[in-house]
Amino acid sequence: MSETGSNKDVSQESLPSEQATAHDGAVTPAGNPFADPGLPPHQPRIQDIDERAAKRSERTVALLFVVSMLATIGFIASYVVFPIDKIVYIFPFGHVSALNFALGLTLGTALFCIGAGAVHWARTLMSDVEIADERHPIGAESEAKATVMADFRQGAAESGFGRRKLLRNTLFGAVALVPLSGVVLLRDLGPLPGDKLRHTLWAKGKLLVNQNTNEPLRPEDIPVGSLTFVKPEGLEEDDHEFNVEIAKAAVMVVRIQPEDIKDKKELDWSHEGIVAYSRICTHVGCPVTLYEQSTHHVLCPCHQSTFDMADGARVIFGPAGHALPQLRIGVNQDGYLEALGDFAEPVGPSFWERG
Repeated sequence: MSETGSNKDVSQESLPSEQATAHDGAVTPAGNPFADPGLPPHQPRIQDIDERAAKRSERTVALLFVVSMLATIGFIASYVVFPIDKIVYIFPFGHVSALNFALGLTLGTALFCIGAGAVHWARTLMSDVEIADERHPIGAESEAKATVMADFRQGAAESGFGRRKLLRNTLFGAVALVPLSGVVLLRDLGPLPGDKLRHTLWAKGKLLVNQNTNEPLRPEDIPVGSLTFVKPEGLEEDDHEFNVEIAKAAVMVVRIQPEDIKDKKELDWSHEGIVAYSRICTHVGCPVTLYEQSTHHVLCPCHQSTFDMADGARVIFGPAGHALPQLRIGVNQDGYLEALGDFAEPVGPSFWERG
């Protein structure tokens, strides 16, 4: 009885060989029934065979880069031209902020044109030949590094970056201008301080007003050894900018025996031993509130910076960096204490641009 379907009926010719050849000539490795199709034949682009088409692509890419540059300039111009509260109607968005719409449109156009120009450059002018390479260990050998550098130089040559100066220059222009948008946006960190940190509401002729009674002060209202907090005339607590202004203009007035004042400038800027100093600590801006009559020292309660009111309010202890600024005072024709000008230096903590 014969064994139907057994391996003995299969001829050796029917078994797969170590290497089989597919019908199209591709080689099939042993144990793999699928042939390697390889890469399709390269089809040249119109730009590869027609220099006029390449020039058209070059001009298109350059135009996109130029539009990007113009959009960046438009972004900066929009930031300057449009007021922040201007509302316009734009179909189909409705009523929108003119500034936000202009900034978004111009910045989006600038970035899109750089990207579109780079993509069009790569698709039409750079080499599109596909290259198959074998996998290799992560740690490249010297030969592999040399190959990479050679490929890089070849890619740079094929991209036309060195030969097509119009593309290169317009790309540089677009990429160089786009970061200016971010620089302009730094303006939104807040209004420029200008010289506001150097000036307060004190000016020549401003009366010294008691902050508790809201009444102007006469010399006889301040006994020796007393501490009085004053504000400039015209500053009221219900003013919208009261907290901002009093943070710079708060002043403490102390009366010392003139013979106890050691600093000549302090004596010249006082009136009958009445001295006026900024109440804002020069460490971190806390209000100085504690006064020791016997030593003429004032103390900041935050970090214990101590100032000598009889010696130009110099720092004698603590982390404060410099003396309290003095306000020059006098008496007007009505007998009231008045300022003879603003502080000669900025009040409060030091800041980086302080002169």
